Amino acid sequence: MEIEKVLTVAAPAAKVWDMLLDPTVMASCVPGMKSIEVVSDVEYNAVIHVKISFISAKFKLRTRIVEQRAPEYLRAEGTGEDSSVASSLKQQSEIFLTALPDGQTELRTKVTVDVLGRLGTFGLSIMKTKADRMWEEFSQNLATRLAGGEIPGAAQVTVTRREPAEGASAPAAASAAAPVRPAAVARPAAPVAPAVPPATPQAAPAAQVNGQPASHASVSDGGWWSRLLGGRGGATGRSIHIELRRGDTALTVDWPVEGAGECAAWLRDVLK
Repeated sequence: MEIEKVLTVAAPAAKVWDMLLDPTVMASCVPGMKSIEVVSDVEYNAVIHVKISFISAKFKLRTRIVEQRAPEYLRAEGTGEDSSVASSLKQQSEIFLTALPDGQTELRTKVTVDVLGRLGTFGLSIMKTKADRMWEEFSQNLATRLAGGEIPGAAQVTVTRREPAEGASAPAAASAAAPVRPAAVARPAAPVAPAVPPATPQAAPAAQVNGQPASHASVSDGGWWSRLLGGRGGATGRSIHIELRRGDTALTVDWPVEGAGECAAWLRDVLK
């Protein structure tokens, strides 16, 4: 999934750059951020909470700045996973700052995200809608901080610095004490970039629609039923059998008993 956004802020580019590279500011601006651990001047670990439809995930993100040209350009790469929902992600983000004649700055960001596992089964439209909402909240929070305001709840986010290992050489210790310059955006949204993406934990058995694995099921109206259930894996073992009807559309769902709690949450959302 590729996302590109543009924001104009009332501050010079140098000030915007400094804020984007300040972990305390990013901790308060990025929606769902729970904690940031500064590993070095170009690396950090973060925990971010994201809720998509009826699934809540808490991703552990590892991010590294791989290129920067102050105060105009930054590129970061990262990976993350949440074993509780059998999902992982890999992302690359670019940030472009352009000074405008009136003292304002245009901030443009391009993000490429690959989501695997259970969250990866959601349709592209659902994922982009969530990304749009997170961007809007981030934009408002950044504007508030640039204006000198405080963001409610920001103090609850933990920001720590990893201490150098005992016996580390003097240059290494000095590097660890250098000013913090972590990546500006934790994509998921947050959130070091290994050569091989983290292995995706095995997903739990998923639902069936009209007697077929949901990833291959056909729902006649092609509307919100198919977008909600499309892409889920096949069911195995015992299941909860549900029959629903909406207008001319009849839907049969076989949900594995192992996911009874998730099924109940889904039904609450469907029947609202």
